[in-house]
Amino acid sequence: MTSVDALLEELASLADPKILAVNEKHGDAHSVNLTKLRAVAKREKANPALATELWNTADPNARLLALLLARPKQFSRDDLDRMLREARLPKVQDWLVNYIVKKSAHKEELRLVWIDDPDPVVASAGWALTSERVAKAPEKPTPLDMPGLLDTLEAQMKAAPERLQWAMNECLATIGIEHPELRARALAIGERLEVLKDYPTPPNCTSPFAPVWITEIVRRREG
Repeated sequence: MTSVDALLEELASLADPKILAVNEKHGDAHSVNLTKLRAVAKREKANPALATELWNTADPNARLLALLLARPKQFSRDDLDRMLREARLPKVQDWLVNYIVKKSAHKEELRLVWIDDPDPVVASAGWALTSERVAKAPEKPTPLDMPGLLDTLEAQMKAAPERLQWAMNECLATIGIEHPELRARALAIGERLEVLKDYPTPPNCTSPFAPVWITEIVRRREG
């Protein structure tokens, strides 16, 4: 097993100031090309103990590597809650939620805790987990109150801080895409709030503006 110190040196040697400069514009702080980071993880293979040591360094590159080496089952509910509250950077939070929390037995309990947290960064993780449930498991373990979710989105999304607003907007779009009986209301909420309506979207990409997003994905699915 490669030592933590040796891995930190390797990550430092892979750091690219240009990557860091781009990421810093988006509030992030990792500086290693993610393809190269994944290559290191593939070489090291799953290693829960090493993952924990890397996470505890608090280095952004090391934490991303830690999440690639970790196993979801190694973390308790309290571990994941602590880690989420430590994960202030967007990429680290995104990987923690998608690679670890979504595969954890504790994800529903954490979703319910996080979605109402006063910290908008923590709440954004709760909404990300809610979007997954809307799409994949709206009835389990208990039925989601999706009209109630739409009420909350309609009341709170417009004024939400950026990262939370993005997560809420994704949930609005997911409801509209996955649940035809609620689509008209989701579209109406998106049109009225105009969240991300003017977001610059590259050619051949779908706008994050919920009405456009919903309409485009439904069109593709229906052929």
